[in-house]
Amino acid sequence: MYEFIANVVLASLFGLTMIDVLLVFSNANPLTVKRQVMNRLNLGDDNPVHLTVTNNTGQPIDFSLIEGYPVEMQDRSTVMSGIIGANSSKVFDYDFVPKKRGEYEFNDAFIIIRSMFSLASRRVDIPLKETVHVYPSVLQMKKYELLVFQQQKTSIGIKKIRRLGNNSEFEQIKNYVQGDELKTINWKATSRRNELMVNQYQEEKSQNMYCIIDKSRNMQMEFEGLSMLDYSINSTLVFSNIALKKGDKAGLITYSDKIGTMLAAERSGGQMRRIHEALYNQRTQYKEGNYELLYQSIRRTVKTRSLLVLFTNFETEFSMRRAIPMLRRLNQKHVLVVVFFENSELQELAFQPATNLQEVYQATVAERMISVKAKIAQELRQNGIQTVLTLPDELSINTINKYLELKAKGAI
Repeated sequence: MYEFIANVVLASLFGLTMIDVLLVFSNANPLTVKRQVMNRLNLGDDNPVHLTVTNNTGQPIDFSLIEGYPVEMQDRSTVMSGIIGANSSKVFDYDFVPKKRGEYEFNDAFIIIRSMFSLASRRVDIPLKETVHVYPSVLQMKKYELLVFQQQKTSIGIKKIRRLGNNSEFEQIKNYVQGDELKTINWKATSRRNELMVNQYQEEKSQNMYCIIDKSRNMQMEFEGLSMLDYSINSTLVFSNIALKKGDKAGLITYSDKIGTMLAAERSGGQMRRIHEALYNQRTQYKEGNYELLYQSIRRTVKTRSLLVLFTNFETEFSMRRAIPMLRRLNQKHVLVVVFFENSELQELAFQPATNLQEVYQATVAERMISVKAKIAQELRQNGIQTVLTLPDELSINTINKYLELKAKGAI
C-alpha cells in the first residue's frame, strides 16, 4: 500500500517537473529586457537607469534579473526579482553615480526564470552591453544657472550683491518687484503710473573670464570619492555658463609642469560646447605645477585685462610662498582669484568630541592643519590677491558669489 502511494507521488512529481520544464523552455525568448540610460552621464550626480522587463508569453513568470552594472559600481549582490503577468511589463529603476570622467561599460544582463512550482529554472542571457561617457555635470550647470538668474537668490546661497561704482548703464524703467534696491526707484515714473517703478541697469559686458585649472599632483586628493580636479572641472563648467549668460567671454587654461589646454575667451554660440569637450579630456598629472610657465603663457596670450579664476590647492605655507611671486605678477595686470580647498574630513576630526587620548591627538593635528589653510588665505589677501577658501561641496556657489561681487564692485 505504502509502495503504491510512494509510486503515485513520485510519478506526480515527475509529471509536474516535466510540465514545469516544458513551460520554462517552450519559448525561446520568454522575457526581453530593455535598458534606458543616457549616453552622456553627469559626473558626481545621480544618473537614472531604467530597466523594462517584458513578458512575451501568455502565462505569469517568476524571475530574477541580474543587471550588468559597470565594474566601478562594485555591485554584485543586487537582484531585481518579481512575478510578471502575461504579456505585460515591469520597470526597475536605479541611480548610477560616477566618480570619474571617461568611458564606462554596462555589461550584458541575465535572467533566471523559475517555473510555476519552482521545480525547474532556466538562465537567459540578455545582450545589453553598451558604453556611456561621463562628462562634467550639466545638471549642476543648469541648477546654478537657475539659482543665479531667478529673483529670490539669497535664500538658497547665491548672495545678492549691492552694485557699486559706475560699471553699469541705464537699460529701462520697469515695475518694482521684491528684491529690487530701493535707491533705484524712479519717483517721477512712479507718480505718473501711480505704482512703484524702478530704473533697471545692465552690467558692463564682454569682459574676459578665464578659468585656470591646476592639474598637478596636489589636485589628486579625493573628497567623497571625487578628486579636487573633478570638483574644479564641474565648477568651471558652472562658472563659464554663468559668465556667458551674463554677456561675458569665457575661456579655459589648464596646466601642471606643462601648459595643457588654452582656449581663448569668446562669447560665440559654440564656446560652451568647446569648454565642455575640453574639460572632459583633462587628467591629473604626477608633477608639481609650474607657475612661472603659467605666467609666461598668460602674458603672451591674454593681452587684455581679464578675470583669472585659478583652481588650485595649497597644503603648506611653503608651497604657497613658492607660487606667490608669479601670482602677484598675474594680479598686477589682471584680476586674479585663487580658489583652493578646505579639508572637510579634517573639520570632522577637529570638531568631533574626543573620548580618548588618540582622538585628542587627532583633533589637535586636524586643528593645526586647518589653521595652516587659514594662514595661507590670509597671506594671499595681504598680497592683494582675491582668495576663496572653500569646502569642496561649496566650491561652485562660493566661486559664483566671488564673481558676482567683483562684477558689482566694478573690479573687472
